[in-house]
Amino acid sequence: MDLDKQLGAKIQKATAEHIDEVALLFDAYRVWYGKTSDLKAAKAFLRARIEREESEIFIAYNDFGEMAGFTQLYPLFSSTRMKRLWLLNDLFVHPDFRGIGISKKLIERAKELCRATNACALILETEKSNLIGNELYPRTGFELDVEHNHYEWTTTDKE
Repeated sequence: MDLDKQLGAKIQKATAEHIDEVALLFDAYRVWYGKTSDLKAAKAFLRARIEREESEIFIAYNDFGEMAGFTQLYPLFSSTRMKRLWLLNDLFVHPDFRGIGISKKLIERAKELCRATNACALILETEKSNLIGNELYPRTGFELDVEHNHYEWTTTDKE
């Protein structure tokens, strides 16, 4: 079944021409995670990722051409598998467009990227309190890793 026809949404790769528009969603995403809004910095961050080809950003549009959501993926490598893998770092759908399958379409596009780049996996992490994500990811084929501990070292700058 063609998801574009089913949901009436279009997914496309973001380019430099999309930065102003996707930055609005990116900023809302950061605010959702408790960060202070900073649209100027959001634009600069996204511009750098796109210009340096450091991430892949896919955006979803609804039937009326409104940007409804985005996902951003970063390339990583698995030494043991000796292959590329992708980190699905950001996934956000504007609250006005939730519940109609846009997140699923963005995830499917991320899976297509994995296949196209011969990657061995698509990984992500989310907070235990993210009830929506923790329900969505298993429904889209992700398996919760209960065998490994996840550790993080951070600098004193928490922003």
